[in-house]
Amino acid sequence: MPKTQHAPLEADAESVPSSLRIVCDDAATITLAAAETPEEGKPSLRKFSMTAYTGGAMRLGGWPYPVVVDLAGMRVTRKSRPILKDHDRGSIVGHTDDIAITDKSLEVAGVISGVGATAQEVIATSENGFPWQASLGASADKVVFIPEGKTANANGREFKGPVYVARKSTLGEVSFVALGADDDTEARVAAGNYAEGDDPGDTDEETDDLEPVNASLNMSTKPKTENKTATTSPVNDMRAEAAAESRRIAGIRKVCAGNHADIEADAIEQGWSTTKTELAVLRSERPKAPEQTQNSPRYSREVLEAAACLSVGIEEKTLLASYGEKTLNAANPLRHIGLRELVAECARMEGIDVPRVFGDGTATIRAGFSSMSLPSIMENVMNKTLLAAYQNTPIAAFDLCSVGTVTDFKEVARYRLLGTGGFEQVAPDGELKHGKLSDQKFSNKADTYGQILTLTRHDIINDDLSAFMDIPRQMGRSGAESIDDLFFTLLLKNTGFFSSGNANLLSGADTKFGPDALTVAKTTFRKQKAGPGGKPKDQKPINIRPEYLVVPVELETEAELLMGSSQLMIDAQGSPTKIPVDNPHRNKYRIISTPHLSDSYYTGASGTAWYLFANPNVLPAFEIVFLNGRRTPVIERVEMPPNTLGMGFRSYIDFGVNSQDHRAAVKVTGEA
Repeated sequence: MPKTQHAPLEADAESVPSSLRIVCDDAATITLAAAETPEEGKPSLRKFSMTAYTGGAMRLGGWPYPVVVDLAGMRVTRKSRPILKDHDRGSIVGHTDDIAITDKSLEVAGVISGVGATAQEVIATSENGFPWQASLGASADKVVFIPEGKTANANGREFKGPVYVARKSTLGEVSFVALGADDDTEARVAAGNYAEGDDPGDTDEETDDLEPVNASLNMSTKPKTENKTATTSPVNDMRAEAAAESRRIAGIRKVCAGNHADIEADAIEQGWSTTKTELAVLRSERPKAPEQTQNSPRYSREVLEAAACLSVGIEEKTLLASYGEKTLNAANPLRHIGLRELVAECARMEGIDVPRVFGDGTATIRAGFSSMSLPSIMENVMNKTLLAAYQNTPIAAFDLCSVGTVTDFKEVARYRLLGTGGFEQVAPDGELKHGKLSDQKFSNKADTYGQILTLTRHDIINDDLSAFMDIPRQMGRSGAESIDDLFFTLLLKNTGFFSSGNANLLSGADTKFGPDALTVAKTTFRKQKAGPGGKPKDQKPINIRPEYLVVPVELETEAELLMGSSQLMIDAQGSPTKIPVDNPHRNKYRIISTPHLSDSYYTGASGTAWYLFANPNVLPAFEIVFLNGRRTPVIERVEMPPNTLGMGFRSYIDFGVNSQDHRAAVKVTGEA
């Protein structure tokens, strides 16, 4: 006999799961067709079709080895089978009107005939592109086990053991499910054992044990002995039957665990198997869903808030930390929610009746505005929108200024221990000299910058949430730009900060940007002294290196070439020929280029002037302070006057910018 023709060993019927819950594999598809023109007097029904099973081996929960459903042995008692959602008998979606079983696939088609919220949810989410998957509920009427080293044929393929093959099965129902198959959870199995006396054979009755249960399986590879020998004693038969009954009753009592007396009594009296008893216990312990009405809330505040964030384009990875994967998954079907639906759902969430149809919006808007949820959700979504825009706007001042904190709006003083003191040799008497603060005093203070916006009745009727969220987006950008605006205004007009007296201003024909001028600026920067006084210690060098090369956009390309070139071409001594030399400035400085430096909006702007800055964490030339350390704008709800039909919000940020130490920067006028 060829190797592929080994006869399979039939699995022990008392240890094999009796029902299959199969979630379609990745090849399975569901198509929802448009509603056809209804006949007169009949409702218009949406049709669907699906390739429900493609004949492969599946990893099912409760089975130690893969399972193959032999399509040649699948039986369909009626062409019309129920279509449910999540295998819930109370969640009716529709029914089948055609089931086609080939040697390689199971094709199912039908109509969405349900009239409840479940059917409408399937239709609505499908129209939004939600990728529904299908799950089949079927009874396993005959299962064979193929051990390792042997093979079996089914569905036009050859399968190597160890594998289970369901040679006979009966299709029960088909469900729409949200989660498709993957390597870990391709299917759900109601793991139940047939007790002695149960008939696993053909029957036209509906199976009632398609719920998943937790049960330990004792899988056997030994074939079940069907024929009893002629020498079997009647006494032995009676003993076997009594033992089986005792085991059944013991199993029932173990499942009920003394908590379900009525179920235990019915199970023993009516001869239920332990599987049927366990299913009854699970159903009795299942939490009851609250009765749904027209105005019952369908979503939590977190789900609506996450959906609104997705609707305005905030990235999922940004929202994951705030809401978690479970909430984002629930919000995903609502990722295109509009203001109308958001207002209505906020009202429903707080038990406020809203019309089924939006109409002119008066009743729905009034209900939404009276809720506590809507302003809270809008405030949080606007804050996240503003923050995303703020963080995505580059702020050059953060690179060039140190960042400090103030606790109020009063002016604060900064003193810095400079090189005017320092370590000195300790005298023989062991006395240490006192260090001292410099006479230089630096000050700063915070002020408030902000604006107000209103969510009006027009915004809601127009139903464009994304357009409304453009306002906090612009607020976020404005908050970032206001910091740079204040910094560059101060930098360009601060004539006393950059001066020859401070030894940080270079001007003249030889200061045009280039390698030679950069060498001079670097040397000037490096020669800064410790203090302004005339004492010898005041003339000690502070030895700070420049790290930032700040140029207007007119010089950006030239600066990038200078920083990136490995060699420079210079004139040969006594000859007009240029020769290459190593570039001493290559990659020495980080380039910061902004349009503020040359924009005529700012007093003192120039397209030729450029700067060298120290690392502000080492020695700051300028400082930004934020009230209580909050570096981002905030949005808050405000009460609107009675003559304003809408909901108000204000956005503001508290900060200040001021000059600090002139020795941390050098300005070069760049005059040709």
